[in-house]
Amino acid sequence: MSRRLAERRIDHVVLERSEVGGSWRTRWDSLRLLTPNGHSGLPGFEYAGDDPDGFMTAAEVADHLLAYAAAIGAPVRTGVEVTSVVPADPGYRVATSDGTWLADAVVLANGGSGLANLPPVADGVPASVLSLSTKDYRSPDGLPAGGVLVVGASASGVQLADELARSGRDVVLSAGEHVRMPRSYRGRDIFWWMDAAGVLDERYDEIDDIIRARHVPSPQLVGSDDRRSVDLGSLRARGVRVVGRVGRIADGRAQFSGGLANTAKLADLKLERLLDRFDEWALATGAEVGEVERFAPTEVDAAPALELDLAASGIETVLWATGYRPDYSWLDVPVLDYKGRLPHDGGVVVKSPGLYVLGTSLLRRRRSTYIGGAAQDTADLAEHLAAHLAGRTPEPLAAAV
Repeated sequence: MSRRLAERRIDHVVLERSEVGGSWRTRWDSLRLLTPNGHSGLPGFEYAGDDPDGFMTAAEVADHLLAYAAAIGAPVRTGVEVTSVVPADPGYRVATSDGTWLADAVVLANGGSGLANLPPVADGVPASVLSLSTKDYRSPDGLPAGGVLVVGASASGVQLADELARSGRDVVLSAGEHVRMPRSYRGRDIFWWMDAAGVLDERYDEIDDIIRARHVPSPQLVGSDDRRSVDLGSLRARGVRVVGRVGRIADGRAQFSGGLANTAKLADLKLERLLDRFDEWALATGAEVGEVERFAPTEVDAAPALELDLAASGIETVLWATGYRPDYSWLDVPVLDYKGRLPHDGGVVVKSPGLYVLGTSLLRRRRSTYIGGAAQDTADLAEHLAAHLAGRTPEPLAAAV
């Protein structure tokens, strides 16, 4: 966004409470991007390395952002924490750990992963069992020696269940709704397909239930050198016990839904529909890709466990891979809904002119969820912001694009 504002000669400052890309340096040790390097370019800063099909580590992502900030001369002030944003007349008053700013417009670019999204059932984990989120996990070596119950079967959950099983741990994976997705299809990375077939360009105003779409779990993808696919089937083959969605934890016992088979079938069905779409696109365009392929249906136990005695099963850690949510605790503008969510129209906070949001799931397009989506999102929002500052009434974004 700084690059886009500089292009329009709009005076601005970027406030960062730690260092550029700092949050990426606090993730778990083995984390890599789900998107190939070639899909992680930024405006005027495309990937120029020798491994476009590889996957950056978390530290490399931080370095990527740091290099970008330097390349564009972004006016970043590090070590400055924003403590409140309140309406002023005009604009907003931004209080920080290093003084107060008055701004005609504010862009909330603190992302969608500020807080671990722990479900209420997490409160039932007994004191004798370590309970932590993926935000606090670092590696298998940092956990007690016993088994691990991983809750959540999206990207983080399947990656860490796989990592823990490879380290020799007994692992139980509690799987609720999930999005099954292979790493590669017909000889191409899955992101190549989603980009080429137009999936990533589907816009927020073309989706029937945008609120639900923005909270769909992340696909079961892992960025690894061997480009392997990780799903419930591969985890079961590695010895991971897969159970249904956790519904209750009390008195040292975890209880699970009996709907695992139906959940897995639904994920398989959605995968088939996506692959059908890819095949139709390839046929229509004559794309040079491999032969049509399909993946075996997900198999689960005929009668998966509905209850687990944590102590008797040797479970010493419950790892919550249940996603994240933005931290707007410092936003003192009356725009949040009753669930603490920030309603917006493709990044424009309609109820508070001059307030914008960036870096959240499906902000303006499906590609908005990934780093490479920032280029288009910021171009759209900077145009809207410039019109606002000029005193013009900006067109609705859905009509302007």
